Amino acid sequence: MKLLFLHPNMPGQYKHLARAFGAEGGHEIYFVTKHRTAEIPGVTRVTYGFKQEANEKTHRYLRLTERAVYQGQAAWRACFALKQKGFMPEVIIAHPGWGDTLFLRDLFPTARILHFCEFYYRAHGTDVGFEPTETINEDDLARLRLKNVTNLQALDAMDWGIAPTVWQWSLHPDYHRDRISVLHDGVDTVQCAPRDGASFTLPSGQVFRSGDPVITYVARNFEPYRGFPTFMQAAELILRERPECHIIAVGADEVSYGKAAAPGTTYRSAWMQKVQLPADRIHFVGTVPYAQLIDLFRISRAHLYLTYPFVLSWSMLEAMATGVALVASRTAPVMEVVEDGTNGLLADFFSPRDVADKLLQLYDAPEATRPLRAAARQTVLDRFALEKLLPLHMQLVRELAAGQVPPPVSREIAAISPIAPYRAHAWQGPR
Repeated sequence: MKLLFLHPNMPGQYKHLARAFGAEGGHEIYFVTKHRTAEIPGVTRVTYGFKQEANEKTHRYLRLTERAVYQGQAAWRACFALKQKGFMPEVIIAHPGWGDTLFLRDLFPTARILHFCEFYYRAHGTDVGFEPTETINEDDLARLRLKNVTNLQALDAMDWGIAPTVWQWSLHPDYHRDRISVLHDGVDTVQCAPRDGASFTLPSGQVFRSGDPVITYVARNFEPYRGFPTFMQAAELILRERPECHIIAVGADEVSYGKAAAPGTTYRSAWMQKVQLPADRIHFVGTVPYAQLIDLFRISRAHLYLTYPFVLSWSMLEAMATGVALVASRTAPVMEVVEDGTNGLLADFFSPRDVADKLLQLYDAPEATRPLRAAARQTVLDRFALEKLLPLHMQLVRELAAGQVPPPVSREIAAISPIAPYRAHAWQGPR
């Protein structure tokens, strides 16, 4: 097959899928991206770059769209160069959220397009207005309406789509949902698995092992969307009440989602001024290599995951696959995976006291958490294991390459995705 992947941060959601097709051999595969160092055997990376940002004089409702157009043009140029060399993809597999695929339907009119439908913006019931102190005015509603311009173009152009969770699927307009399968990209449950003898070494050289008094928190970036303010306040309570406890936090000081911190500061530095945390027991280790992250999960006595109603992080499922004792926020789409008291504990996103109490409940009784840990891993084995989901992904691509729309495998995917119970509760608001 001739396959074209697009994701500005290669490999993104295609880490497993691109590797699998590359490893098969016999395919012609290109990956168009902004990333300049990622490599996948059997896949040729094509890097594009651009510096053009939206003009500050552009109407603020349209700046994200303008930026998406610039990025789409840059990706188009890279793809046009491939076309001039004779490459005509049978399937385009892409995350369209940044605009990379805006113009590819016309460049490759015979290709089937499989889009990753990650998030459709809504004015109510999702991330916007989730914070109690946030007020949404009519100007915000108008801006949000146009924030979906790129999404709508992608939905119109695609032959098929996938969404990683039922809740994320349900946010999309009802007239597009029948062309979107709920199919997570999968968790490698062999790599993400419990292992005796695991350890985690701090930059200072201090080593922690299973059984040590360690609580963990992981986010790509320390930001409100991933509950960082609540974490910091809960950490203050925990470290005050358990003088032997250490907390290890993995993440960076940038912002992936939502508003940036005040100029000249970061959310972490701002919160360090608001709470009292003993420097010898709170450990911010930055980002760490993936293997070390998995070892951190393995040695954690209790792990915390918080999120706005937004996209679900890989890290929560990876942590569950290693058998962590998990505390997670009582938010969508977390509640689609975590059943309170069965495979984890759910806590109030906005209550540091509730978060601290739930973490300490697990921390104080590590032997009693064995059933919870086993159930967490079993959830991932049953619903998110790569060995089950990757073949479905690959079959979906093969059927699209053969011109089968809708792809027959979509019925098999629907059979293992709990869509039906959610259909009645899917977004029914105004379009």
